[in-house]
Amino acid sequence: MVQATARDLGPDPGVVGVLTSRTPGTVVGLLAVMAAGGTYCPIDPTFPAARQQAMLAAAGCRTVLASCPDLMAPAGVRRLDVRDRTEDEPAPDAGRHYDRDDAAYVLFTSGSTGEPKPVAVSRGAIATTVASLRELFDLGATDRVLQYASLNWDTCFEEILPTLTGGSTLVFHDEAYSGSLPRFLRMIAAEGVTVLDLPTAFWHELVHHLQEGGLSLPACVRTVVIGGEAVSPARLADWRASSTAAIRLINTYGCTETTLITHAVDLHGPRTPAGARTPDGPVPIGWALPHVVEHITPDGELLIGGSAVASGYVGQPEATDARFVQIDITAGSTLPAVDDAPTMRCFRTGDRVSRSADGLLVHLGRLDNELKVRGIRVDPAEVEAHIGAHAAVAAVAAMGAAVNDHTALVAYVVRRADAQTGADRPITDDALAAELRSYLRDRVPAHLIPSRISVVPALARTTSGKVDRPGTHLRYSATDPASAQVAMSVDSVVAIFGRVLETSAIAADSDYFAMGGDSLSATRVLSAIARESGVELSFEDFLVAPTPDALAKKIAALHR
Repeated sequence: MVQATARDLGPDPGVVGVLTSRTPGTVVGLLAVMAAGGTYCPIDPTFPAARQQAMLAAAGCRTVLASCPDLMAPAGVRRLDVRDRTEDEPAPDAGRHYDRDDAAYVLFTSGSTGEPKPVAVSRGAIATTVASLRELFDLGATDRVLQYASLNWDTCFEEILPTLTGGSTLVFHDEAYSGSLPRFLRMIAAEGVTVLDLPTAFWHELVHHLQEGGLSLPACVRTVVIGGEAVSPARLADWRASSTAAIRLINTYGCTETTLITHAVDLHGPRTPAGARTPDGPVPIGWALPHVVEHITPDGELLIGGSAVASGYVGQPEATDARFVQIDITAGSTLPAVDDAPTMRCFRTGDRVSRSADGLLVHLGRLDNELKVRGIRVDPAEVEAHIGAHAAVAAVAAMGAAVNDHTALVAYVVRRADAQTGADRPITDDALAAELRSYLRDRVPAHLIPSRISVVPALARTTSGKVDRPGTHLRYSATDPASAQVAMSVDSVVAIFGRVLETSAIAADSDYFAMGGDSLSATRVLSAIARESGVELSFEDFLVAPTPDALAKKIAALHR
């Protein structure tokens, strides 16, 4: 299938946009593009059409490859389909040479302008990283690795490429994405999955579920890899207190611009070093992998050098120069010389770190306002740019807020004085927040839509007049109903909502997602419902019935 699809693409197809799906067809598309000498660029078909077009234009895509035939391709580009069967045709020219500097893929990160920011990663960079990850995960022919990560972000490459190049098996299964932790665990056992690569926020929910139910991971699991957000010390303590001593728990750190994982450490299990066993303080992000060169600036910023640093931002030379810098290694730097060169090219991560006595790095926060939402980098300025374009908005501040062991994106909006409905009546605060969510759904991916939008009288400002994001959140979060402390109610579903969302402001018709819930915390709701009612609902069930009243009716109907 790979060879036949590569032949359809033709030699040197340039940047190819692959419409992704949760199927092996996406992996076939990835490998076919690389085999043809092209550059892979995943496009999420669920993104708004304008966003897809902007991504294709920014990456310079000339062709779109559909991973399954029912996906609609954006207008104005050549469309091909991934072959669904093996063809009896000669293999592509095995003598073809690909330069290590050729782009292997282009992925997008969040940028302050409101436009997608394409990162180009070379074939040499991904080849170097994959070799390190095979060694880190200790993959062998008997391993079965679950494909869990979104196929639109680079974390999926951690699952796909080390697995296939190491002779292991990559497992696709619909229950991986159902949102039901009981189904997820049964699937792992049934499929004999040995290695899980999970977002830290999802792992937090998994630990909650295991602890509350007195459960253990299936015996087949030997390694759990986590990354994307800071590890909760409390959840790590829960994990260590359970029957997980034989399972490697690997915490990882990396950026799209540094090609997947750059730092890692075993936090628990048979290979845990002494320095990672401490129960107090922030959880370390690890040591640099063998291919990585690290440097910490006087203000604590982590810089990454070495052969796996990305090529830069496609078509954005100023942004590239700002984040990819040359460091003078002759002026007291700890960076080693490479080929006797006086400087080394490094990526400025924007992450502030410290180093422990044994060399482990600890993440201390950001030097800018970027945050991680479900493991995906988000620049609040991009969210503000989109919300601020709405005619009813006078000012906006977006930021991250800690909710249930993960970071949620929230926004505070000041309405224009003349903001009205279509009937020329003043629009209410709730109606404006709902309208803004609908407005964003038509324009941006889900991770750029705040889980909570609050309309407020004014934003907090610094003494210099700039918007104070933390100050705004501090001012209004205490009075925002979605931030109130939980108080147990009589109704069981309302109580579950309140326990997960940490609020007492839950009514029978309260929409879970409008109240600040998201797909990660929804797994806790579904798990609690399964424990208390014996009914196992899927995430799709929850989307259709997002209120306590609707869920209770669905549960009652399934009990009959």
